[in-house]
Amino acid sequence: MALDISRDAKPALALLGRPNVGKSTLFNRLTRTRDALVADIPGVTRDIKVGIGKVGHAAFLVVDTGGITGESSDLLANKVSQQALQALEECAAGLLLIDGRAGLTPADRELAQQLRKNSTPLYLAVNKTEGFDAESVCAEFSELGLLPFAISSAHGTGVASMIENITAGWLQESDLPDPHDQSIRVAICGRPNVGKSTLTNRMLGEQRMITADMPGTTHDSVAIPMTRQGRDYTLIDTAGLRRKSRVTDVIEKFSAIKALQAIDLAHVVLVVLDAREGLSEQDLTVLGSVVECGRSLVIAVNKWDGLAPELRDEMRRQLDRRLEFVDFAKTHYISALHGTGVGDLFETIDAAWQSAHVDVPTKVLTDLLERALERHSPPLVRGRRIKLRYAHFGGKNPPTIVIHGTQTDEVPESYRRYLANFFRQSLKLVGTPVRVEFKFGENPFEGRRNPLTKRQVQKRRRLLRHIKG
Repeated sequence: MALDISRDAKPALALLGRPNVGKSTLFNRLTRTRDALVADIPGVTRDIKVGIGKVGHAAFLVVDTGGITGESSDLLANKVSQQALQALEECAAGLLLIDGRAGLTPADRELAQQLRKNSTPLYLAVNKTEGFDAESVCAEFSELGLLPFAISSAHGTGVASMIENITAGWLQESDLPDPHDQSIRVAICGRPNVGKSTLTNRMLGEQRMITADMPGTTHDSVAIPMTRQGRDYTLIDTAGLRRKSRVTDVIEKFSAIKALQAIDLAHVVLVVLDAREGLSEQDLTVLGSVVECGRSLVIAVNKWDGLAPELRDEMRRQLDRRLEFVDFAKTHYISALHGTGVGDLFETIDAAWQSAHVDVPTKVLTDLLERALERHSPPLVRGRRIKLRYAHFGGKNPPTIVIHGTQTDEVPESYRRYLANFFRQSLKLVGTPVRVEFKFGENPFEGRRNPLTKRQVQKRRRLLRHIKG
């Protein structure tokens, strides 16, 4: 049975509003990143940015849009506004942000009326309301006819409860497609015109996807089931992701949403690189999205046939130098057009899927933790030693290891990476990242003081008098 991308993918929430109302700040808050540039200057965000929502229990994507200015003589401002309005049609819901300190303006009334013409559910976020009474602030905006939420995107006040209300009834993390499904979902991603559809056809053994020697042939993510040697797979051919400066088609601007949804739905992501064009920044962006989603990864360097030896050596040097952050992934050099090396991909995909769904007993993980501490202990924090006591398994796809101890919130990121690499190498996991999470137990005696006896009180007074003297 084919995978229904539109049904199973994470829904998207579009952030809309006038310039400088706090959309990018809220985007960073919801995604728990600093991906969106934030400044106290209107018009900083001019293009669509997509991230994974990490607030609340629902599974969703966040789409940051540029400020909507209405009709303007500025051609760039009009394009930004058109993209933002188009984003609402591509998403499951829209969130209109308004500056609560500025009050209700005629521009807000006009914008709300314009957005309500769309059939997509629309909500109202009254931002920058820290220090104000929520009910009185929201009352001013009741005439817009939208469900209002008083929030502060900078401080996080009211954001969690707002997201819980908006995403109620949405796809929950526990309702996502079963990660233990025996059908391995493989998303084929990469820049335009690197041979993704050609590779999909080669893996299927038939001409199912339209291919052409021009970028942008595929606009949407297409899922196709197949069986090979008794094993079920679902291949997801995605649209190419190119640099924003080269994206002109409105439809193509939202291909990033579809591609990110496909990556998140997949068990294994097959990133296709073009050996003849070398490694680009956009390739690194695609690989970074895979790592952020925690998916297993296989790298296929396409168009390897007929490549001059010096160009092959240069490509290998680029991969060794710039792909250290995905050193867990295996690289294949293939020709999708002629089929060279394509059959070997399935063996690596199977191994990556098995590694992503491994289950390790607590005793084994704790023993490995002790070995890792013996080899390299965590650094001191203000003269105190970080104590990591035991580890247990916290989840699959990606494998998640939870470590308990004291002062775990002070563990540096470099030591977290060391532990993740140590566990992956010790468990012989291939093709999958390993996430390490830290937990610390609360001190049951924190805030409690034993009462002093009468003799202890007298001794304390004598010591104080001696110190003062």
